[in-house]
Amino acid sequence: MPELELNALTATGPLDGRYASRTRGLRDLTSEYGLIRARVRVEIAWFEHLAALPEVRELPAPSADAAAFLAALAQGFGPEDAARVKQIEATTNHDVKAVEYWLKEKLAGNAELSPHVEFLHFACTSEDINNTAYGLILKEARERELLPTLDALTGQLRELAREHAERPMLSRTHGQPASPTTLGKEIANVVARLARQRSQLAAVPILAKMNGAVGNYNAHLSAYPDIDWATVGRDFVEERLGLEWNPLTTQIEPHDAVAELFDALARANTVLLDLCRDVWGYISIGVFRQQPVAGEVGSSTMPHKVNPIDFENGEGNLGIANALLGHLAGKLPVSRWQRDLTDSTVLRAMGTALGHTVVAWQSIQKGLSKLAVDEEHLDRELDAAWEVLAEAIQTVMRRYAIPEPYEKLKALTRGRRIDRASLQEFIQGLELPEDEKRRLSELTPARYVGAAAALARKSDS
Repeated sequence: MPELELNALTATGPLDGRYASRTRGLRDLTSEYGLIRARVRVEIAWFEHLAALPEVRELPAPSADAAAFLAALAQGFGPEDAARVKQIEATTNHDVKAVEYWLKEKLAGNAELSPHVEFLHFACTSEDINNTAYGLILKEARERELLPTLDALTGQLRELAREHAERPMLSRTHGQPASPTTLGKEIANVVARLARQRSQLAAVPILAKMNGAVGNYNAHLSAYPDIDWATVGRDFVEERLGLEWNPLTTQIEPHDAVAELFDALARANTVLLDLCRDVWGYISIGVFRQQPVAGEVGSSTMPHKVNPIDFENGEGNLGIANALLGHLAGKLPVSRWQRDLTDSTVLRAMGTALGHTVVAWQSIQKGLSKLAVDEEHLDRELDAAWEVLAEAIQTVMRRYAIPEPYEKLKALTRGRRIDRASLQEFIQGLELPEDEKRRLSELTPARYVGAAAALARKSDS
């Protein structure tokens, strides 16, 4: 069979195939091109940082023209440049060294900078470049793609919670009818959970290091023994790259913070997976209807079907994402002695984990936009579940010291469906003040929602 040209139809995975249009926002970050571009940015920034040190007299600060030249290399780095780096890598068999050699090719054509090309990658191990490059990628992916998408999804849920704050519905604990709630309050629960995970996801610091082959500045001090290289490295990481400094490492930055970030992301995904399953179930029993889309079909043979495919897609992709995130978080902080290479190949799967996360979140957004509440169904369910008022009645009986209130209501209601008349008859036979009897007699399942509406509105804050 002839070799197939790589495109969306021939890609070996769905993120670059079926879902390619939905993951384009990550493409310039987590692709091979994105990683090479980030490495180029770090190498140039380190070169410029060294040039700004008065002690490094051999590398003068670049002129305005030379600075513009370097900025153009970093900012204008395109796919054709990455292709040239890959050509060099075919010879070096080392991806970071190929970036250094590519930069040397570029600087060779600049009369001011060409004498100083050996200050490219000065005193660096590959991991000085890699950990900072991945740090930049993760920072931008979080700020540009993950948090805005999560915020939009949470905003949809918050609006639904507000809209349905007072819409009573029957609860189900263990799948059985339970004390009523409101639809808005149940959605508000998810909003509150997501808000907590969102704040933790945003707060994880992205750590980085710039301290040489085994973290001791050995090469740095051999060339410039009088420079405070720890301060130089910290300033580079924090001021030039906008990351957070890790002062003690081996050859690699130990990835503890990356694991924290992926764990936080997985927890947000778990909240949404729980939502997908609940909404799927609510669609199944009729709480929600799905608004059909013209032209779509739900089954190849059953014309009537409108399947909850968006929530199924979301659940499936969240499962894949969390499997990868869990492996990344568990594996990356573990490295033999001062370094092994297992983290290198694992980090390359980061984009896959983020991609399946984004696809899932987009699917859930789409599914939420097609939901409609079946008011009549909710009313029918409530009107058929008068037994749920047993909780209220036996609690009032406790207040007035009526013996065995729980047991009396258990005998009346457990495993039985009762109607309003039988419940009213029971209430009238109780030794309660008349105003309490009247209050209990006026209670209905739809009115027995406690503070649910007020709690739902808290999702506005």
